[in-house]
Amino acid sequence: MANKDAKYPDNAPGKFYVDDTCIDCDACRATAPDNFARNEDGGYSFVNKQPSNDEEQQNCVDAMEGCPVEAIGDDGE
Repeated sequence: MANKDAKYPDNAPGKFYVDDTCIDCDACRATAPDNFARNEDGGYSFVNKQPSNDEEQQNCVDAMEGCPVEAIGDDGE
């Protein structure tokens, strides 16, 4: 389970985030490409844009559920 105290600082403010357990597998970026990006220097994904419609919301949920290391969190904001 993702830890909001360990989330990367480059996550966009809001509900979804990626924490420091990310293994840079690309699953979230493939599932929700409008909402996740890669930090090239650090080698991890982060939320670059919070969802702004129902489709993006569902894609983020799917990305969170599909994350192999549970590095994506939803703090309910």
